[in-house]
Amino acid sequence: MTEHATPPRPHHKLTEDGRRMREVLSYSRRGARFTPRQQAAWDLHHHRWVLAEETVAADGFAWEQAFGRRGPMVVEIGSGVGEATAALAATRPEVDVLALEVWNPGVADTLWKLADVGAENVRLCTLDAAWTLAHRVPPRSLEEVWTFFPDPWPKTRHHKRRLVRADFARMVADRLVRGGTWRLATDWGDYATQMREVLDAEPGLVGGVVERWDERPVTRFERKGLDVGRAITDLAYTAR
Repeated sequence: MTEHATPPRPHHKLTEDGRRMREVLSYSRRGARFTPRQQAAWDLHHHRWVLAEETVAADGFAWEQAFGRRGPMVVEIGSGVGEATAALAATRPEVDVLALEVWNPGVADTLWKLADVGAENVRLCTLDAAWTLAHRVPPRSLEEVWTFFPDPWPKTRHHKRRLVRADFARMVADRLVRGGTWRLATDWGDYATQMREVLDAEPGLVGGVVERWDERPVTRFERKGLDVGRAITDLAYTAR
């Protein structure tokens, strides 16, 4: 794809007079300190599975060079500590899985999980998901998109930071192959309602609430939601 017109980290965007522009992002970059186990995993494995931001942001970058092949592609947005990533990728070795996660300790946790299951078909990247989809993923090129338990931003004044908004839904619909699926899950009821409203209104998608996807493992994060009595909502939308 062509060189990016906006920076790959949107919060680094500047106004014409050089002042930092305030951007509404769906995430915050938390602390980057590694535990000893995370550091060991990073040292051993990051060269195998982690794509440097400058590599992906460079003009002329191609996913074939990152994966060493051209296979059906899946993007996971917010892969966290990699519980779902590793489990799902290990059972689908024919698929190239791009896991987007801005939290470096989560990326490091994912590395040892990938090593445990031998999932060589994953690449991790810490770039902004919206930028990556807009500037590095061609239209009609993704078989699936996974968005499991995105930050719910529960306070009303923060709802504008939620990932699932009309503009993002439009872009995902455009990046999916026709018949490709966007799978989502959340343990926040009002976010599930908002997701349905946004996705039902997107003409490029059709779908709704579905039974729990049985291939998706029950993660530690999901169990925490269940332990405090929150219901899990799974959704699946198909690109027209």
